Amino acid sequence: MKTILTRKTGAIVAMIFTTAMTLNEASALTVYTAGPGSLAKKLATGYEKQTGVKVNLFQATTGKVMARLEAEQASPQADVLISASWDTAEDLQQRDWLLPYQSANAARVPDMLKTDSYVAQGISALGIVWNTKSGTPEPKEWRDLTLAPFKNKVTTPDPSLSGASVDLLIGLQNGMGDEAWTLFEQLKQNGMVINGPNAQALTAVLQGAKAAVFGAVDYVSYGQIEKGETIKVIFPASGTVVAPRPMMILKSTQHAADAKAFIDYVLSEEGQQFVAEAWLMPARSDIDARRPQLKDLKLLPTSSDGSSERGQVLQRYGKLFSQR
Repeated sequence: MKTILTRKTGAIVAMIFTTAMTLNEASALTVYTAGPGSLAKKLATGYEKQTGVKVNLFQATTGKVMARLEAEQASPQADVLISASWDTAEDLQQRDWLLPYQSANAARVPDMLKTDSYVAQGISALGIVWNTKSGTPEPKEWRDLTLAPFKNKVTTPDPSLSGASVDLLIGLQNGMGDEAWTLFEQLKQNGMVINGPNAQALTAVLQGAKAAVFGAVDYVSYGQIEKGETIKVIFPASGTVVAPRPMMILKSTQHAADAKAFIDYVLSEEGQQFVAEAWLMPARSDIDARRPQLKDLKLLPTSSDGSSERGQVLQRYGKLFSQR
């Protein structure tokens, strides 16, 4: 009889344990984020310590994050999305996928970096990253990369994988009109190659295979400079774009309160310090940055009317670079 009771007790304990595990997993917050991965982990850990809520992270390029979000449309998994492109937030807002929320911690975030449904986590800027030991002259402007010294020596991130790269294309198009597409054609004729996401495009320059990156996300390069790499980040005086990294809550979330608390945490002083440590500009104006800030750059417009131009620009750019 004693043995039978022990077996029953063991079965009950196992059942309770399994149920608890299931409930714990069900209560976890799922965050989809476009890098940097180290920042995402710090924010998730800090939030977990503060709230006790587990965070499940999916970290990838903007293109892969958005593809996964689309694929899961029938059974949404993500609660919070952090993109590397403001344009993706505009697109999802137009599709009515977002839950409106304004965090009290966004009070010191400039108006240009927040709406009723999304707010910047931080901001990167795009520029030319040049290998100072490449034997090429230091470029000052985007067009310098179309000149003979840079023949077959320029790489660029794939805008279908990098949301920030799409922002640059849109900004140059809005700022230069048709001349932007002439610039892209000249870059192609000069041998510029599309080389995967941001880190992959930069790797070719770090290794000396290429001399410069057209449209590099700056925070990745600042991190490499800190490690001793001989590269330089250059912001053309004619203008560049910044890429605010929008955070948003999906309307399909089953954990709205936890999702709002996560946005609050990222915009807290501690969360924004983590953002600054990743070489991004913090979204909050009262947090110091380790790199050039908005006031130091001439900015090109990334949106002319508040609507998404992503698909149109990607299609035209893809067609240009697929031509033989």
